[in-house]
Amino acid sequence: MTSSAGQPAGTVAALLTDFAERVDGIAHVIIAGRDGMPRAVSAELPRDQAEQLAAIASGLMYMAGSAADCFTGGAVNQTVVEMERGYLYLMSVGDGAVIAALASPRSELGTVAYELAMLTESLASRQV
Repeated sequence: MTSSAGQPAGTVAALLTDFAERVDGIAHVIIAGRDGMPRAVSAELPRDQAEQLAAIASGLMYMAGSAADCFTGGAVNQTVVEMERGYLYLMSVGDGAVIAALASPRSELGTVAYELAMLTESLASRQV
Protein backbone atom coordinates (compact mmCIF):
# COMPACT_ATOMS: atom_id res chain seq x y z
CA MET A 1 0.00 0.00 0.00
CA THR A 2 1.30 3.47 -0.87
CA SER A 3 0.26 7.01 -0.05
CA SER A 4 -0.84 9.57 -2.61
CA ALA A 5 2.78 10.68 -2.96
CA GLY A 6 3.99 7.17 -3.75
CA GLN A 7 5.60 6.65 -0.34
CA PRO A 8 4.89 3.46 1.60
CA ALA A 9 1.79 4.04 3.73
CA GLY A 10 2.51 4.34 7.43
CA THR A 11 6.09 5.54 7.07
CA VAL A 12 7.07 8.76 8.81
CA ALA A 13 7.66 10.41 5.42
CA ALA A 14 4.15 9.40 4.33
CA LEU A 15 2.70 10.88 7.53
CA LEU A 16 4.56 14.13 6.86
CA THR A 17 3.34 14.22 3.27
CA ASP A 18 -0.23 13.56 4.40
CA PHE A 19 0.10 16.42 6.90
CA ALA A 20 1.35 18.80 4.19
CA GLU A 21 -1.52 17.82 1.90
CA ARG A 22 -4.20 17.95 4.60
CA VAL A 23 -3.38 21.12 6.56
CA ASP A 24 -4.24 24.32 4.72
CA GLY A 25 -1.24 26.42 3.72
CA ILE A 26 1.50 23.88 4.52
CA ALA A 27 4.08 23.49 1.76
CA HIS A 28 6.68 21.16 3.30
CA VAL A 29 7.36 19.30 6.53
CA ILE A 30 10.55 17.68 7.79
CA ILE A 31 11.90 16.07 10.92
CA ALA A 32 15.46 17.11 11.72
CA GLY A 33 17.79 15.42 14.16
CA ARG A 34 19.83 17.19 16.80
CA ASP A 35 22.76 16.87 14.37
CA GLY A 36 20.96 19.06 11.82
CA MET A 37 20.38 16.24 9.34
CA PRO A 38 16.95 15.36 7.94
CA ARG A 39 15.39 12.20 9.39
CA ALA A 40 12.15 12.29 7.39
CA VAL A 41 10.92 14.60 4.64
CA SER A 42 7.54 15.20 3.02
CA ALA A 43 7.29 14.60 -0.72
CA GLU A 44 8.10 17.38 -3.18
CA LEU A 45 10.92 18.91 -1.11
CA PRO A 46 14.22 18.58 -2.99
CA ARG A 47 16.97 16.85 -1.02
CA ASP A 48 19.30 19.86 -0.95
CA GLN A 49 16.54 22.09 0.42
CA ALA A 50 15.58 19.41 2.95
CA GLU A 51 19.16 19.38 4.20
CA GLN A 52 19.21 23.19 4.46
CA LEU A 53 15.86 23.28 6.27
CA ALA A 54 16.96 20.55 8.69
CA ALA A 55 20.12 22.45 9.61
CA ILE A 56 18.17 25.69 10.05
CA ALA A 57 15.43 24.06 12.14
CA SER A 58 17.90 22.28 14.39
CA GLY A 59 19.96 25.43 14.87
CA LEU A 60 16.95 27.63 15.65
CA MET A 61 15.60 25.19 18.24
CA TYR A 62 19.06 24.93 19.80
CA MET A 63 19.30 28.73 20.06
CA ALA A 64 15.77 28.98 21.48
CA GLY A 65 16.69 26.32 24.03
CA SER A 66 19.84 28.22 24.96
CA ALA A 67 17.80 31.38 25.52
CA ALA A 68 15.33 29.44 27.66
CA ASP A 69 18.20 27.97 29.70
CA CYS A 70 19.80 31.37 30.16
CA PHE A 71 16.61 32.85 31.56
CA THR A 72 15.27 29.70 33.30
CA GLY A 73 12.36 29.48 30.89
CA GLY A 74 12.14 25.70 30.88
CA ALA A 75 11.90 23.50 27.81
CA VAL A 76 11.12 25.06 24.44
CA ASN A 77 7.98 23.49 23.03
CA GLN A 78 7.66 25.46 19.82
CA THR A 79 9.13 28.33 17.86
CA VAL A 80 7.51 30.33 15.06
CA VAL A 81 9.43 32.44 12.56
CA GLU A 82 7.22 34.95 10.78
CA MET A 83 8.62 35.88 7.39
CA GLU A 84 7.37 38.30 4.76
CA ARG A 85 6.07 35.43 2.61
CA GLY A 86 5.21 32.78 5.14
CA TYR A 87 5.96 31.05 8.41
CA LEU A 88 8.38 28.47 9.69
CA TYR A 89 6.81 26.46 12.52
CA LEU A 90 9.14 24.41 14.73
CA MET A 91 8.12 21.94 17.42
CA SER A 92 10.17 19.56 19.56
CA VAL A 93 9.57 15.91 18.72
CA GLY A 94 11.82 14.24 21.29
CA ASP A 95 15.46 13.34 21.90
CA GLY A 96 16.53 16.65 20.37
CA ALA A 97 14.62 16.14 17.13
CA VAL A 98 12.46 18.92 15.72
CA ILE A 99 9.58 18.95 13.27
CA ALA A 100 9.59 21.93 10.90
CA ALA A 101 6.70 23.04 8.73
CA LEU A 102 6.89 25.73 6.06
CA ALA A 103 3.57 27.51 5.62
CA SER A 104 2.07 30.26 3.52
CA PRO A 105 1.00 33.59 5.03
CA ARG A 106 -2.64 32.47 4.78
CA SER A 107 -2.11 29.62 7.24
CA GLU A 108 -3.77 29.93 10.64
CA LEU A 109 -1.20 29.89 13.45
CA GLY A 110 -3.54 28.18 15.91
CA THR A 111 -4.62 25.49 13.46
CA VAL A 112 -1.07 24.71 12.38
CA ALA A 113 0.15 24.58 15.99
CA TYR A 114 -2.71 22.24 16.95
CA GLU A 115 -2.19 19.97 13.95
CA LEU A 116 1.58 19.85 14.56
CA ALA A 117 0.94 18.89 18.19
CA MET A 118 -1.37 16.08 17.04
CA LEU A 119 1.23 14.90 14.51
CA THR A 120 3.92 15.02 17.18
CA GLU A 121 1.75 12.85 19.45
CA SER A 122 1.21 10.33 16.65
CA LEU A 123 4.98 10.19 16.07
CA ALA A 124 5.78 9.68 19.77
CA SER A 125 5.62 5.89 19.51
CA ARG A 126 7.93 5.83 16.48
CA GLN A 127 11.67 6.24 16.27
CA VAL A 128 12.05 9.56 14.44
